[in-house]
Parts: sequence; C-alpha cells; structure tokens
Amino acid sequence: MFRRILAEERVERAPALEVIKRQPKQVILAALARTAEQGPAYIYLAFVFAYGTQVLHQPRDFLLTALITAGLLSFVTIPLAGHLSDRFGRKRIYLIGTVATGVFGFIYFAMLNTMIPGWIFLGIVLSFVPHDLMYGPQGALIAECFTPRLRYSGASIGYQLASITAGGPAPLIATALLAATGSGYAIAAYIAACAIVSFIATVMLPDHTNRDISQEHA
Repeated sequence: MFRRILAEERVERAPALEVIKRQPKQVILAALARTAEQGPAYIYLAFVFAYGTQVLHQPRDFLLTALITAGLLSFVTIPLAGHLSDRFGRKRIYLIGTVATGVFGFIYFAMLNTMIPGWIFLGIVLSFVPHDLMYGPQGALIAECFTPRLRYSGASIGYQLASITAGGPAPLIATALLAATGSGYAIAAYIAACAIVSFIATVMLPDHTNRDISQEHA
C-alpha cells in the first residue's frame, strides 16, 4: 500500500499534522485504548521491584528471575494473541484482554501478599498474560483505524501518546497509592480503572479485521 501511494504521488507533505487534523478521534482513542496495556505493564515491570523488596521482602534477583520467566512466556502468548485476533477479531481479543487486566490486578496482589515465594513467582509470571492479549492484536487494531496515506503517522502518534498518559505516570501513581493506603489493592483498583478506560475506548474504535484496508477513508 505504501508503494502504491508513492507510485500515485499521494504522499502527504506533513502527515503528522494531517492525521491530527483529519482523524483526531482515532488518535485519541488509540492512546486511550492502550491505557490498560501501558499502565499496568509498568507496574508489573518496574514497580514490582519496590513492592517486592520493601513490602514482600523478597530478593531482587528472585523478582528479576520471575520477570525474565514472564518475558519468555510472552514469546508464546503475544503471537498467539495476534493469531487469535486474526481468527476472532481484533476488538474481541483486545476487549477480553482489558477485562482480564482489570480482574487480574486483584488476583495479582492477593498472590503476592501471601508472602509465599512460589505464589509470588507465579503471580509475576502470569501478570503479562492479560497484557499480551492486548499487545498481540494491538499493532493491527490501531494501524487499521487510519486511512492508508496517514496510517504510519496516526498509529505512531496514538501509540506513543499512551506512553505519556499511561505508561510513564503508572509507577508514580502506584507509589503514591501505596504510600497513602499501605495496600496493594488500591493499586489493583487503579489497574481496574485503566482497564475501564481502555474498554470504553476500544469499543469506540472501528474493527477492520479481514476487511479491505487499502482504500482511503475519513
């Protein structure tokens, strides 16, 4: 499609500005749809070291080993989620991932708070499965929302905007919630709120699974 756009000389001179002008709704929804993928991921990936060492009193190497194991599992679950989205629809799998994320936050902290190393390890390993259900179909779901000549810029802006609105602040918010309440369940409630935001935004996104995405559209 990009080659055809080049051949037909339909390349936008300022695609980033054009996509903000022509498809601002899709840019915003793409960023909001990533809230449950970005925010919780940084809690599971970064904040867990603070919570694990200071609250659970677990060795840092133990937590790191659990995260590495979770990463190895993602080698399977991410492409599997992408494959499932090809068969059953981008939005359907993504929405299942958002619901799983919202629920699993409470299970996660329940497992960690047992203070039993085996349960802690399993909780950390499983924490990225709901994330992967969103991450697998995400690239296609977001990119297909944008008209071909603006697709790359629209997907990039929407994708990276979530790093500012959701990913970056998440460990800071989790730290503040823990300091204010002393409970991991307050953080789980924050994860559930992220999931609600993503669920609503995803419902509002178009689903172009198995449709022609080569035609220009508004």
